[in-house]
Amino acid sequence: MRKLFTIFITFLLVVSGIQISFSEKGNQPPISYQKVHSPINHLLRNELSDFDKSPYIDAQLNRFLRRWELKGISMSVIKKGKLVFSKGYGWANVEEAEPMSPAHILRVASVSKLITAVGIMKLVDDGLLNLDDKVFGKEGIINDSIYGKMRDRRLKKVTVKNLLNHSAGWSQRYGDPAFYPSRVARRVDDNLPASIDTYLKYIMKQRLHYYPGTRSLYSNMGYMVLAKVIENISGENYEDYIRFHVLYPAGIYDMYIGHSKHAEARKNECKYYEQRGERKVISALGEGIYVDKSDGGNHIELLGAAGGWICSSAELVKLISVIDGDPANPDIITAERVKEMTTVRNGLFPLGWKAAVSNGTWWRTGSMAGTSTMVKRLPDGTIWAILINTSSWRGSKFPREINKLMSKIMGRVKEWPDQNLFEHLQPKNFIALN
Repeated sequence: MRKLFTIFITFLLVVSGIQISFSEKGNQPPISYQKVHSPINHLLRNELSDFDKSPYIDAQLNRFLRRWELKGISMSVIKKGKLVFSKGYGWANVEEAEPMSPAHILRVASVSKLITAVGIMKLVDDGLLNLDDKVFGKEGIINDSIYGKMRDRRLKKVTVKNLLNHSAGWSQRYGDPAFYPSRVARRVDDNLPASIDTYLKYIMKQRLHYYPGTRSLYSNMGYMVLAKVIENISGENYEDYIRFHVLYPAGIYDMYIGHSKHAEARKNECKYYEQRGERKVISALGEGIYVDKSDGGNHIELLGAAGGWICSSAELVKLISVIDGDPANPDIITAERVKEMTTVRNGLFPLGWKAAVSNGTWWRTGSMAGTSTMVKRLPDGTIWAILINTSSWRGSKFPREINKLMSKIMGRVKEWPDQNLFEHLQPKNFIALN
């Protein structure tokens, strides 16, 4: 009867325009309600960011597009806590002659790791998790026997913090397992498409490359595991947890885990492009056909917590503005968590961020087929983001060019518009009950 009642109530809420998320843990009541309304990026237009320095910025961005053979760019800037600039350049979809605008959402690749790290910090703030908690083994967060016998007993030493700062013991010595799901599935006799359970079984069969916590070597797989950590601790689906407990409280409503194939893209999502001459690869979804890497060659849903999120540049800078300790926009995590994420200790990586300098300069980059992304926070509180729907032959080094571009613009443009686009036609009918 309880299940029937829950289904009936859910139906009534959906019909009335309310989205709802339930926790599976202990048959708890609904954890969040969200009244449907337009996300801020849907209300923005390119011309809202026009000001006296726009011709210079436009010229720089269009020159950058041509030089690197890019299709489209979305750019947003926060100054003193206000969204002062948000604009699109080039094309969101070349074939349909659809110009890029602030409303479009794009894949952000490894910027997803920052989103996941904030989710972990929220669990810590809520007293549900400690960063030193063990992940694997009988006393660990992930302790289901279906994943098989642990080959390397050092796995028992892996903590949540080790996953966050890439010090869990894995390396890319034999390639990045996150981008070889067929190899991983074969190793554990699973079928494609691979799942996080496939990877957990794979982890149990492998030896670590170094003792956990002794060094940082970049690992997408570690962040994929963090999705399972969040699910096991919260009792909620990973994406639901992030949206209801991280994004909605920040006023962000147009971020999602993306899909691997262009045909499944969201209505306002860009199409993705690769550089000329890129070869097709066998589908990561087990279809047995050759596809573009950006259109089924990478399993975006599986990458999820490590590289699967999509969003607008405006909402991305908004997220940074509520995890940076600047009182201009109240943070959604405590000052202690902000400090923890941005403090580098013993030469290990920061938590979620790609790099964090003690003067308050932090940045996060992301690159994969069809995507190049960078978001940066400067010591004076300025935040900028560049999202691109085209990959470069320079791969993970391409964000260096993005940084050069934005450093030039920031050095030239001293005065930005006196406006806050976050408040432009901001709907007033949002309600959230926890």
